[in-house]
Amino acid sequence: MSTLPIASRTAPIWPDRTLVPASERAGGWRPTPFRDVILKIHQHCNLACDYCYVYTMEDQSWRDKPPRMQRSTWLATAARMAEHAATHQLTRMRLVLHGGEPLLAGPMRLAELISDFRSAFRGQCGLDIQVQTNGVLLTKRMLDLFIDHGVGVGVSLDGTGSANDRRRRRPDGRGSSAAVDRALRLMATDQYEQLFAGLLCIVDPATDPIECYEALISYRPPRMDLLLPHANWESPPPHTRPDNRTPYADWLLRIFDRWYDAPRRETVIRLFEDLMVLALGGAGRSEQVGLSPVAVVVVETDGSLEQVDSLKSAYAGACATGLSVFADPFDAAFDHPGIVARQLGAMALCDTCSTCQVSEICGGGHYAHRYRHPDGFRNPSVYCDDMFKLVRHVRGRVLADLQRTLTEKSSRCSTTG
Repeated sequence: MSTLPIASRTAPIWPDRTLVPASERAGGWRPTPFRDVILKIHQHCNLACDYCYVYTMEDQSWRDKPPRMQRSTWLATAARMAEHAATHQLTRMRLVLHGGEPLLAGPMRLAELISDFRSAFRGQCGLDIQVQTNGVLLTKRMLDLFIDHGVGVGVSLDGTGSANDRRRRRPDGRGSSAAVDRALRLMATDQYEQLFAGLLCIVDPATDPIECYEALISYRPPRMDLLLPHANWESPPPHTRPDNRTPYADWLLRIFDRWYDAPRRETVIRLFEDLMVLALGGAGRSEQVGLSPVAVVVVETDGSLEQVDSLKSAYAGACATGLSVFADPFDAAFDHPGIVARQLGAMALCDTCSTCQVSEICGGGHYAHRYRHPDGFRNPSVYCDDMFKLVRHVRGRVLADLQRTLTEKSSRCSTTG
């Protein structure tokens, strides 16, 4: 995505960014408490992925933040998390250690941080901790640390080694797949397999989807996230052409059919399972689809509270709230219009999405993918055609199988009755 021209945009998401008082919240809306906190413990990265929304796109605020989080900052965050859990009587929260590359913080610092958070939550609600890493520094020492502290590990890998190394390279141009492969093979051993939270892969229509999927499942991940690369109407995705308006759906649907038709469940693919549940009238769990409220907040290395960092792909300052763990409780973010919009569900959709026959399943797509200057995020997703095709295919297969099952059951009942 770094090869695309990125226009300079500083337009706000909303015409008026003043906070929204509780008395004026739309339609009697009440906020959903934050259950996930993404902690940016290290600002820098040891890879230079060409599609990275943190380093290659519009928002370059990482340059002005401390390279790594100080203990005083994470202690303040832990206190705010525990305060939030107590205020809303939450039974569990999740802390995701993120970056940059969080393992650059080093094992000693990570152990101290994790211990401090465990202490802050002792005797309160449960705390799940997970680290999201590119895997390059995932050594036996790191895995032993995570075993000792009960930390789940999610790893980013883009399919086969050659496909991964085209996009996910070290700053000197060397690929990263060999190091990640070593880490994943180590994590697949009996000693460490309990740590494996899953794999994260960015969709790339230039690669073979079945080769990608089979390379990923060879590591036996318990779950997998297939994510569309962050793009918007100002910085469109690279593979859409007049003669093929749905390359991302076409890629995903080949994997869906392979995964859906497998004789046994090989892994959980959250995007597909969310679409299936939504097609049957349930609720999704991810930002990519559905209308469930987003219950995530980000804490940067300087302690600033921000919205989900995928918004950095839109324009400089898109994530900012003006709040900090040193001065503000998490509840203060409920009055920020960006948080409100992410929790309003159907009320935040544009007119095009509101009248679409798949809107309750698609949910308008990922919020960051709707950005267009000067309208902000009140637009369809830049992947609208892809999302429509993906939703209709998945829904069609699920409902057809459901109807077939009901017909067969009815036939058996009639025969035995």
